[in-house]
Amino acid sequence: MKEIERKLNGEISRLTNKTFKFDERVAEGWFSAVYFLKTRDIVEKHLPDNKVTMQFFQKSEAVLCGTDEAIALIHTFADHPEELEIHSLKDGDKINPYETVLTITGPYQYFGFLEGIIDGILARRTSVATNVYNVVKAARSSGRQKPIIFMGDRDDHFTQQSGDGYAAFIGGSTAQATHAMNEWWGKEGMGTMPHALIQMFKGDVVAATKAYQDQFPKDQLIALVDYNNDVITDSLKVAREFGDQLKGVRVDTSRNLVDKYFLRNQHLMGTFDPRGVNPELIFALRRALDEEGFKHVKIVVSGGFTEDRIRSFEQNKVPVDLYGVGGSLLKIGIGFTGDNVFIDGEPEAKEGRRYKPNPRLEYVEYQID
Repeated sequence: MKEIERKLNGEISRLTNKTFKFDERVAEGWFSAVYFLKTRDIVEKHLPDNKVTMQFFQKSEAVLCGTDEAIALIHTFADHPEELEIHSLKDGDKINPYETVLTITGPYQYFGFLEGIIDGILARRTSVATNVYNVVKAARSSGRQKPIIFMGDRDDHFTQQSGDGYAAFIGGSTAQATHAMNEWWGKEGMGTMPHALIQMFKGDVVAATKAYQDQFPKDQLIALVDYNNDVITDSLKVAREFGDQLKGVRVDTSRNLVDKYFLRNQHLMGTFDPRGVNPELIFALRRALDEEGFKHVKIVVSGGFTEDRIRSFEQNKVPVDLYGVGGSLLKIGIGFTGDNVFIDGEPEAKEGRRYKPNPRLEYVEYQID
């Protein structure tokens, strides 16, 4: 059983290194800024009996993520982690600018070298969770929640997929492109066909879709229809061929192309940007499918979608049923700061920083995988 299942069942309060599988070189300081390592050594020699409180915050309205991971890091690599006192918010909590999300109290030399790593964990996970949350929110601005597929596999290094997928899950995306993205939260990747499959069938969308159905008969059949830059023609081809078996079509037209539908109907142009996956193209596709009796066929769109673009589509009631979103969800726009704010029970911090108590923080019991 995955830890996430045990957590959701209430058997454990937080995920541990059984889930995160940290690089053992963290213990050697390999990923810590050198000045933290030097400070640890100085403090250990000259001030060994210190007791500090370090607090972490950021400066935006956000969806917090990475606390389980940061705490597991501390419990795994800090010296004498059982002696540290940790208070924290939880993954998924909505947080305010400058709100304290995590405090650690204990001898600096036990955990101080982990400060930058904790900042980085919280920054990336919270940024992705917040980005996804905002996109999911945009996708229900028309009054009905449209699903979001997290498709960020090609937008960052593959080693980030598990953590990004978990953060996307915390943000509200429950459909993701790779198995790795689903690893920490216990599902499997989903997807249908890429352009490469249609290319292997020399642009024959019907033949490629038949092969897909033959190979994966239990999957919901969703055809990719922009390979030939003739979305409506190819959508109708697969709809006529597969009828009720066809569950949807995906439109992924490049932002540099104008679909052939508009080239055949140039009288429609002049008042909008006809490139890529634009609202007019999707309205025309929906009408064409409906007119031939294919009202059951859903429309999936992907290719450069952002929070603002999705909100615009929804406000204009563009008939999209599902959005595939990638790169915009991985932009790291939230940074965390760790500050020492107490030493030996007395307030002590850099100018402009101070201890900011937060009654929402919960005491974290020591646990190890």
